[in-house]
Amino acid sequence: MTLSENTFPATTRAAVPYGQGRARGLGADVLGVHGVEMDNLVALGLPVVPGLTVPIGAGSGLQDHQTATTAIDLLEKLAVRGIWPAVRTERRPMLMHLRCSAPVPVSALPPAISVIGLSSRNIDALVEVIGRERDIYDSWAANLRFVAENALDVDVDDLDDLADDHPDSRAQVPALLELIEESTGAPFPADPAEQLGLAAKAMLARWASPRGQRARRALSLPDDLGIALHVRALRLGSWNESGYGSAISRDLETGRFAPHGVFHLGVRRADPNPGPGDPLDQTPGGVQILDQIFATLEPHLRGVAEVEFEVRDRQLALLSAQAVEHPGPRAITHLAVDLATAGSINRSEAVRMLEPDLMQDLLHAQLKLTGSEQLLARGLPASPGAAIGEIALSSDRAIQLAGQGKNVILVASETSPADVPALLAATAVVTSNGGLASHAAVVARGAGRPAVCGATTLRIDANAGTVTAGEVTLREGDTVSVNGRTGDVYCGTVTIRPAEPSAELEILLGWADEIRRLRVRTNADNAEDAATAFRLGAEGIGLCRTEHQFLGDQLPLVQRLVLAESEAEEIEAIAALTTAQQSDFTDLLRVVGSRPITVRLLDAPLHEFLPADGEYRDEAQAQRAADTHESNPMLGLRGVRFAMVQQKLYPAQAEALFRAWVTVNGEGLQPQLEVMIPLVSLPGELSKAIEQVRSAAADVEQDTGVTIPYLVGSMVETPRAALLAELLAEDAQFLSFGTNDLTQLTYGFSRDDVEKTMLTHYLEHGLLDDSPFAVLDTYGVGALISMAVRSARRARPEVKLGVCGEHGGDPASIAFLDSVGLHYVSCSPRRVPVARLAAAHAALESR
Repeated sequence: MTLSENTFPATTRAAVPYGQGRARGLGADVLGVHGVEMDNLVALGLPVVPGLTVPIGAGSGLQDHQTATTAIDLLEKLAVRGIWPAVRTERRPMLMHLRCSAPVPVSALPPAISVIGLSSRNIDALVEVIGRERDIYDSWAANLRFVAENALDVDVDDLDDLADDHPDSRAQVPALLELIEESTGAPFPADPAEQLGLAAKAMLARWASPRGQRARRALSLPDDLGIALHVRALRLGSWNESGYGSAISRDLETGRFAPHGVFHLGVRRADPNPGPGDPLDQTPGGVQILDQIFATLEPHLRGVAEVEFEVRDRQLALLSAQAVEHPGPRAITHLAVDLATAGSINRSEAVRMLEPDLMQDLLHAQLKLTGSEQLLARGLPASPGAAIGEIALSSDRAIQLAGQGKNVILVASETSPADVPALLAATAVVTSNGGLASHAAVVARGAGRPAVCGATTLRIDANAGTVTAGEVTLREGDTVSVNGRTGDVYCGTVTIRPAEPSAELEILLGWADEIRRLRVRTNADNAEDAATAFRLGAEGIGLCRTEHQFLGDQLPLVQRLVLAESEAEEIEAIAALTTAQQSDFTDLLRVVGSRPITVRLLDAPLHEFLPADGEYRDEAQAQRAADTHESNPMLGLRGVRFAMVQQKLYPAQAEALFRAWVTVNGEGLQPQLEVMIPLVSLPGELSKAIEQVRSAAADVEQDTGVTIPYLVGSMVETPRAALLAELLAEDAQFLSFGTNDLTQLTYGFSRDDVEKTMLTHYLEHGLLDDSPFAVLDTYGVGALISMAVRSARRARPEVKLGVCGEHGGDPASIAFLDSVGLHYVSCSPRRVPVARLAAAHAALESR
């Protein structure tokens, strides 16, 4: 017998045996997600339990006795010719299991109903055959309780009282049957067809109940979302040869193909208390079939597979199979490479499988949390990674402790360029102020240090040597653990899981490099950072911030220049700076080799170079420092503006760079020099600065007899520069967008101030979707970039275009930057692999 098309309403046609929906062109809108899932398993040739799907909208038809009987007869025929051939008998009845699914994945579905068809007529024979009396009664009691409450309107309080009075299910079942008869005036039916109809009614009623509607609204699902019903045979074999299990295809820690799970001997899927179970190798008939099943499932699912299965008389059948949600980057990476290597997918598909944001967990150490940790504070995840160390409340103390070989966590309200040596000495930094684009965050990302910024609950008292958050007070020297990936800071020591980049990740990134259009460079100011970035796949340096080379031991040299009271002092200071910077450039260019390097000439507010302690040589020098004071130094005398006032600085820096190039060229290296002028707003500023650079190059060439190939270009970080890009490109051979300052100036935001005072409020209230300092604002800042790209190419079609702000390492921003046709992005060293993968994703999305 088969179900005819008239068995159910014409709009839904017939119930569909597992495996037949694909042939009829039916999808999840008719069969529900589980019906499609089972159809796919059959199409793959995998063993599944005999079952059928009652389409969405047709479930109430099972309340008709003839319809339910027809469905049961069909189910019996499917079971007989399926993997569990057997004839229904009183001693081995074919019980049923009912579950449901929606047309979309839903986590709040009504519970499944098992042992449909069980009654006082067959319970004793069933127990005699398979044993486990208590488990059978537990399932029966759960079935009766659910149907009584949802289909028969038995009072819930009466059901609760009954359960309290009869905790043993073997006593509870007779009491439930009696309560049902008293409440409804009729005994609970023994007929399997009537039981199936009641089970369907109960499940549909629960789904339509206020409780079900609340669950759908919580998930933003429509109130009238329907469900399909799935009925499967619940065959019961001998206790020693049967059971239920679950398994997963890969070790999620390593990502390797290693099927593992548990098997519960003598247990069915619906048993309420299956126990801990045994290893898979206890499965009757062995586990080899699971290896074969997973080898088939993974290419189909394109994910790590997890299955539930039952074994009856040593025969395994799948109850469900789906991809694991959020398996982790290690498993995804290994799986993608395995599938592509086997030819199941191509390389582009493999690259698509790993989301760039997930890579941070592969590239940085992570804290292994147990749930017992004491949280000290939570801030913004400013730089990923994990670190443990002693609290240091000043830069001097951080450097001192690090010099003693200790791991140090620098804890401060905020940092400035004068704190860079301490930031580099520390293993992590925590600030109570600042945000994702603050000084501490930018330096930490560049140096590969974990950082938590904007931990506003911290109260730092450097004089008292304490850090307080709520009721917890720690002292300088106490140990804390920092999670830069989540923004959490914990008291004491938390175990760290080290970063474990794998060979598979290198393979996948190599495939990404074949796909992407955007080149990926790094922001690096010294040889160590550059070497790290090149090891991670950077193709050059997109931003070398020369002012960072002036910090630490060289800071007094800059102070001498800024505070010089005579031309002789200026010349002496510049000569000393040129010598020191030439040495730094030489070390850096040796690491760069023959790659491109963009060197940004000095760009920092003057106050960042003045003595932090306010100590000056004499009254005249103190007055000179006072004369340099600015109300808004970030928009004051910095960048090219300072070079226009102090016209010896840029030629001296350029000379140091060109002489360093001559030195490494003599060693067989040819770095591709790009000299960049910062904070340009006027075409005349750029022209004058370029003249200074070219004059310095000519002097070095004449002095050494070596021709130096180089480009000179402009940073675009003011809205006016973006609007005048066509004019700038007449002189500039390349333009590099400094999106950090361009974002500040486009919004009129002071980056550090808004992150401290209002940005969180704006994000919480939906005024901003993302921090514009973390994810590029494509509507405002992006519009300026797009306009500048088009106009610059009108003036100079071959102009090289790039980005060197922090957005160069953000996947969403990279997608936009690829779409407007930039040549490269530049980001901090540790974000280079993320940028490589994100650029490949951007290229694939545009195809």
